Amino acid sequence: MSTRASGSIEQQLEAMLTVALEPITAEELADLCSVDVADVTNALRQLQAEYRDQNRGFALSDLASGWSMQTSPDVADAVTKFANRDVSHRLSAAALETLAIVAYRQPVTRAQISALRGVNVDGVTRLLEQRGYIQEVGRADGPGQPVLYGTTELFLDRLGLSHVDLLPPIENFLPPVTTANEIADEMSAAVAETRE
Repeated sequence: MSTRASGSIEQQLEAMLTVALEPITAEELADLCSVDVADVTNALRQLQAEYRDQNRGFALSDLASGWSMQTSPDVADAVTKFANRDVSHRLSAAALETLAIVAYRQPVTRAQISALRGVNVDGVTRLLEQRGYIQEVGRADGPGQPVLYGTTELFLDRLGLSHVDLLPPIENFLPPVTTANEIADEMSAAVAETRE
């Protein structure tokens, strides 16, 4: 009685990554396929290039916690519309602001986040920690040794990044210096008027 071939390494990897709910490492994939890690890594890189060259609606991404099938950035708008049809667990503006501070200033304490936001962030940091976007990464020196927070692999995975250094520069989100100066001048003028 003959047995059917289990498929090429590329077919096996593609099938597993299509059904995987979380990123999976090359080592785990190699173990599951009973092949060398180097062979798996080469096959993954070939699949990644193939999907890119064929302009597919999905891409194979090498993330912080492993390999994952993701939608292509070219179709992000359509996928966002689809995904947001029944979204009930979106992060609030306060949570997004806090997450951005942690991402760009990490490691950072809760008190530092509160100082930057101008409000108490205890509840928001708890929420972000429960959702798995931030985690304790150490303790600060000084009185009480407050907890230092940093982002998690899940946060990077959700953004499609392999490392926090790949976040876009913060300067991209700030107004030009001339605009900031105009705002400061307007505020100074308004203060001067109230004193007259």
